[in-house]
Amino acid sequence: MIPVSVVIITLNEAHIVGQTIAKAQLISNDIVVIDNGSTDDTVQIARRNGCRVYQKAWDGYGANKNKGIELAEYDWILSLDADEIPDDKLIASLHQLVLCDCNQVYDIKFRSYIGKKQVRFGKWGRDHHVRLFNRTQVKWMAAQVHETLLIPKGVKRERIKGNIHHYSVKDVAELQTKSETYAALNAVKYYGEGKEASMLKLYVSPVFNFIKNYLFCLGFLDGKAGWQIARTTFKHTHLKYLLLQKMNNSKVAKKVYIQKKFAIEY
Repeated sequence: MIPVSVVIITLNEAHIVGQTIAKAQLISNDIVVIDNGSTDDTVQIARRNGCRVYQKAWDGYGANKNKGIELAEYDWILSLDADEIPDDKLIASLHQLVLCDCNQVYDIKFRSYIGKKQVRFGKWGRDHHVRLFNRTQVKWMAAQVHETLLIPKGVKRERIKGNIHHYSVKDVAELQTKSETYAALNAVKYYGEGKEASMLKLYVSPVFNFIKNYLFCLGFLDGKAGWQIARTTFKHTHLKYLLLQKMNNSKVAKKVYIQKKFAIEY
């Protein structure tokens, strides 16, 4: 084991969280699970596998990840979602690290899937994130959507070998549902920030994002899956600005009720 705490956020992830925990146990003896009201067997699976489980109210992605960081035993944090599974190459790389510089963060390559099909191209195929860091220097931005790590200037980044396998959605229907959920969340966020939905954002940005994903990033090489992702990205971009326009036109922020699901990032 290495002096790293693995922090996992969960909500109704009984179908996969056991696999994530099994890999996490090869990394650390401290696995913290922040559960946000699961109604399936997620909590029982986590406790049965020796995790420290805390059930917390939902305050947003970044805020809830920070709750887990605060409860961790070690200062070094490996942050995972319940549907993100480290592979053996990454685990070996982690065991080789000398974690002596708190001003260092580690960037990890992601492999993303629709169901069991790996998406190799498009934006998904290029996905990578900083997920290993020292909590004395780095925290999550307390955002409802698209949580981002607040990394101070001067902190060094290093890419490490291995991958996190992200089983984000079971099928295209779930992809579309999560995309709509994120569009609503983003619209509320943008409204709160005083942003406007210009004609450029409404009509040009969706087309640009489609072309970038499908052509420039070679999404078409993923066949049907690449087309579905690019099309969903188009719809997501248009919908979030359409909802923002409606909010701004009404001069009143619409309270958007959304189902709490951990969604993919675009």
